[in-house]
Amino acid sequence: MTIDALWQLLNEHQNETFYTMKKLPFTFTVRGGEIFVDRRSKSITKATFKQALNKLKSNSDQIKGPKSLNVFGAPYVWAILKTFEIV
Repeated sequence: MTIDALWQLLNEHQNETFYTMKKLPFTFTVRGGEIFVDRRSKSITKATFKQALNKLKSNSDQIKGPKSLNVFGAPYVWAILKTFEIV
């Protein structure tokens, strides 16, 4: 999965409900190179998703959950990647 393909998916699924591993519901909107999650005040950038994708490509056997991604907003990034079956 490329970052551009992932970003297209994010644009297509704005305002849908996703769930973290702790079953907390959230939605997001995309504005430019950032997503804004309704449960957070700060945005998660496209660069953060790219970093997560790169970590998955290089260490997929060691990435078992949000904490192992080690990126800002990891619970939300993980939930989105899991929903789209990237992890």
